[in-house]
Amino acid sequence: MIAGKRLLFTACFLGVLLGIVPLRPVHAQTALEKLQADFAHPPAGAKPMMRWWWFGLAVEKPEIRRELEQMRADGIGGVELAFVYPQVVDNPANGLVNEPFLSEPMLDNVGYAASEGRRLGLRVDVTLGSGWPYGGPANTLTEAAGCLRMIELAVAPGATSLPAVPLKEGEFVISISLVDGEPQHWKASSDQLLAPGQTKDFPPSTAPRTALVFISSHTGQQVKRAAVGAEGRVLDPFSHQAVATHLHAVGDPLVKAFGETPPYAIFSDSLEAYGADWTPSLPVEFRRRRGYDLLPHLPELVAGGSAEAEKVRHDWGKTLTELVDENYLSQINQWADAHHTKFRSQTYGEPAVSLSSQQLVDLAEGEGPHWRAFSTLRWATSANHLFHKNVTSAETFTWLHSPVFRATPLDMKAEVDLHFLVGVNQIIGHGWPYSAPQVGEPGWSLYAAAVFNDHNPWHPVMPDVTRYIERTSFLLRQGQPANQVALLLPTDDAWARFSPGKVSVTAEMDRLITPALMSSILSAGYNVDYIDADAVEKFGIHYPVLVVPPTDRIPVKTLLAIQRYVAGGGKVIAVGRAPSLNEKGERAPDLSALSRQIFAESRSTFVADASDLSALAGALHKAVAPDLTLDRANDDVGFIRRTLPDADIYFVANTANHPASMQATFATTHKFGQRWDADTGTAVSVSVSVSGAAIPLSLAPYESAIFVFSDEPSRAIALPQPGAQIADLSAGWKVTFTGISKTITADVPADWTSDSATRFYSGEAVYERDFTLTKVPDRATFLEAEGGSPVAKPDVIKGPGMRAWYDPPVREAAVVFINGHRVGSLWHPPYRLAVGGFLKQGKNQVVIKVYNTAMNAWAALPPHDYKPLIEKYGDRFQMQDLDQVKPISSGLLGTIHLLSGAGQ
Repeated sequence: MIAGKRLLFTACFLGVLLGIVPLRPVHAQTALEKLQADFAHPPAGAKPMMRWWWFGLAVEKPEIRRELEQMRADGIGGVELAFVYPQVVDNPANGLVNEPFLSEPMLDNVGYAASEGRRLGLRVDVTLGSGWPYGGPANTLTEAAGCLRMIELAVAPGATSLPAVPLKEGEFVISISLVDGEPQHWKASSDQLLAPGQTKDFPPSTAPRTALVFISSHTGQQVKRAAVGAEGRVLDPFSHQAVATHLHAVGDPLVKAFGETPPYAIFSDSLEAYGADWTPSLPVEFRRRRGYDLLPHLPELVAGGSAEAEKVRHDWGKTLTELVDENYLSQINQWADAHHTKFRSQTYGEPAVSLSSQQLVDLAEGEGPHWRAFSTLRWATSANHLFHKNVTSAETFTWLHSPVFRATPLDMKAEVDLHFLVGVNQIIGHGWPYSAPQVGEPGWSLYAAAVFNDHNPWHPVMPDVTRYIERTSFLLRQGQPANQVALLLPTDDAWARFSPGKVSVTAEMDRLITPALMSSILSAGYNVDYIDADAVEKFGIHYPVLVVPPTDRIPVKTLLAIQRYVAGGGKVIAVGRAPSLNEKGERAPDLSALSRQIFAESRSTFVADASDLSALAGALHKAVAPDLTLDRANDDVGFIRRTLPDADIYFVANTANHPASMQATFATTHKFGQRWDADTGTAVSVSVSVSGAAIPLSLAPYESAIFVFSDEPSRAIALPQPGAQIADLSAGWKVTFTGISKTITADVPADWTSDSATRFYSGEAVYERDFTLTKVPDRATFLEAEGGSPVAKPDVIKGPGMRAWYDPPVREAAVVFINGHRVGSLWHPPYRLAVGGFLKQGKNQVVIKVYNTAMNAWAALPPHDYKPLIEKYGDRFQMQDLDQVKPISSGLLGTIHLLSGAGQ
């Protein structure tokens, strides 16, 4: 009975709300209706999560409980406990005490947060350390992140000995090579490897030489943003013992604090062990894995610039990848399994992990909304698609619209939609700062991240924002991913481009996979996953098209797998140049013949000019029909598709700050279509033809749409559009600023900052007025805030963050009530709500509660003095963009209209 009532509500809600469709009797629920009912009320697992920063660690149980309860009320499904730097000097008098990391009080608070989270039905993850990357006081210098260091010593003609080699603490000499030439101008191919420990009695030379002393050293990197007591060295990610030490010293007590119910997952942030390119066991491991001695080739590895150097660098890079795979990723994942939890890992950056490294972790996570360029976000979604893991999480909103309290719900939507377009379906917000009540407003915040707790005045609309995220995340988990193009990452080329201090596969991909190449595929109407040689060899290729970007090196086994793929009907497109070298950089005859054979096949296409994007688009269209075709080019509109046995789901988004209007043709074979609204959970019907008829598609700035196609006749109504004005409601508003008990009468638009009394006001303002209707409209009726304009986007954007480049008519969000009933919220374009079901004949009342950001009140505060904090704990963070803390326009900045539905 409950399920039937829910179905009735979701199927008919929009029509009832618009006042044009009567209630229908309950009927047997179809598969599509079941899906839409679940879309309207998704399971809790699809809710967004929040990274919950604990500063210091100065936290107290009452506030822990309050914040968790607030998160639950906001529609947030869980937290990731993140322990970071202190915000205050200890002050026991007011309860602000920085409990040391892993101390008994700190672990007691972790256990309390875990139990309260379970009570509230929240998922609780925990970062397996403090700050990032992993490390701390438990890891000795011998277990710290290592690097290769080289000293050049001039050897004069006739000299037969070397001066003493200066070594730092914890260093030792790996090898010494004599090369012809002077320091900085020597010839790597002339290398003469001295015997171990030999620094004298070597043969003299009549020409100047240089002694290259190769030293096993350390990066010196310390854990960043560490809590009190967590300071220390970053651990060696290539060392099994260093990782084991961390798991025992940090992981064991943290997980034990959770009691009998372990965390849902343990977390490792992006691998930022900068410059980590060496470990003491590397020479032994290199010989065992690559079959030859690395030490005589160290001069070539450092110098580069030759085919032999590229071969050594390739083999060195591949060895580093294998070591981090085995000793960091696999060991931590096995530890997590043994402790009945999961390992969630941002597996990119430094050291040298590959795309296929992500199969070694339970939960691969991405970061960074780079939709039309290479991104570690698509890196993670691709891996999960390849390895059949249905949920891909993303650290989201990092650096969103700096400074920290500036981000708005519209900014959130602009970024989260980019994540959805790439295939993410679990949002982890960055983030929620724990803020001690004693510190007042606007409270604590991370140095460089948005604030999504209830210290931001627009927080009352957070449940509407999280419902949008939850519904979309849920739908993008249904069925199977349906990306048509696999892009083969040239990992072997990336390894060959490594050099000391620069050992990141993902960093090399930024150069090898150009934005132009990515854009060409997306603009042609396709979506794309990455794939690498390991995945091709182990699992084959299960995409209609494989695109091979400009590539030099490719393993023969990979080419053989591609040959089988082509023989089975797969289509291959090589761009720029076909691979001509094996993984070692050799022009092997068997590889050359195989490459010619594959790329000469009739099913294969070769695009000689990598910059000729139209040629690549033509080759793709020849290979397979595009998934989405627009009648006019628009690189701002993106999509992603999921396929079910009896339906296709398309998520489409306008990523631009201006409207987009077009005809869209979806590559679906299903007969009937619906457009689903992630804000309301409702559906409307759209016309679709299996012959490929186009559907009109109009999207406001940063607006998104969901289309669901099936062979099930739609019971949904047609989509009503706003038409003629019924009433202009822009004048005569009573406005009450609830935080300062100030009431005025105003017309809109009106900016709060134009009045000195409200220039620094952050909070809620209640707009109220009445209007009269001689009769209730017999068609759809809308309340709309009209206005808004694009903000010029700089050609060059400084820093890694993003924002919505748009000045909206509502600054920054509002909740609308008609005749005492909550209608909905206004937080993204189009700023329009269906209100027909709430109107009555005669006098009606409209109330709009408007909320801005904390920026205005923050701007009135004196600068915070961090000197005492720095004197005690050091300079562990620097607040970002404080020069931009100033009052920003707030309030209703557009006109308000009541509109009738058109074409009814």
